[in-house]
Amino acid sequence: MDTAGRKKSLSGWRKVAFEVIFEADTPAGKWFDVVLILCIVASVAVVMLDSIAGVHESHWRLLNVLEWFFTILFTVEYILRLVCVGNPARYAVSFFGVVDLLAIVPTYAGLVLAGTHYLVVIRILRVLRIFRVLKLGECVGEANVLKRALIASRKKIFVFLFTVLTMVVIIGSIIFLIEGPDNGFTSIPKSVYWAVVTLTTVGYGDLSPQTPFGQLLASMVMILGYSIIAVPTGIMTVELTQAAKDKKITSQTCPECSKQGHDPDAAHCKYCGAEL
Repeated sequence: MDTAGRKKSLSGWRKVAFEVIFEADTPAGKWFDVVLILCIVASVAVVMLDSIAGVHESHWRLLNVLEWFFTILFTVEYILRLVCVGNPARYAVSFFGVVDLLAIVPTYAGLVLAGTHYLVVIRILRVLRIFRVLKLGECVGEANVLKRALIASRKKIFVFLFTVLTMVVIIGSIIFLIEGPDNGFTSIPKSVYWAVVTLTTVGYGDLSPQTPFGQLLASMVMILGYSIIAVPTGIMTVELTQAAKDKKITSQTCPECSKQGHDPDAAHCKYCGAEL
């Protein structure tokens, strides 16, 4: 389908709905997003209140009604988002598309699995749209920079995490041989858990070496933990510097593929070629 075809495919009420739901440049679009964010915050507050035993016992009927009200409201909104975009499947698998779906699934799942409705707190992720509503384009641009830096450094981070995993397995095995079950190190997996807690300098204190050699090893692992902090920091610093050189600051949403991150002066989507 060419650009003209794409433009024609999004016309009439679908075009109006798209501008209201996806764009924040018009008064109607801005008010829609503001009301949506208020509803998201209110729905999360309802779930949090419902988790308090005293409040649940006194107002469970009201909280249940409110939860279903917000769920049905977000379900209708999700369906409208799929209907008014040019490519519903592409939006459904996008970040916000997945978040929008996860925001309504837990309540329905709660009909089958008790307690899963508390997972609707994931709706708070939808508040990220506030950057677009308040026209905080700089924040959107910085978020894109961070995203590109994470993607660019994923292989280096994987190698680093694999190295750390190897280290904690070896350290856990050594401390298991040194301390043994008599001092609480009843298995290698439990000893590896101690190594992770010690290497990350968390130090829960639920498991600690009692022998001199074990304490010496623990001291070395704690010092090592402080040393390796610089590794991921250096990786991200380099990638952030590189990504910042070509950052794009825009909140324009493509009507066809629903993607953002276009150049400020772009007339067509750089991902699918649709007219912006």
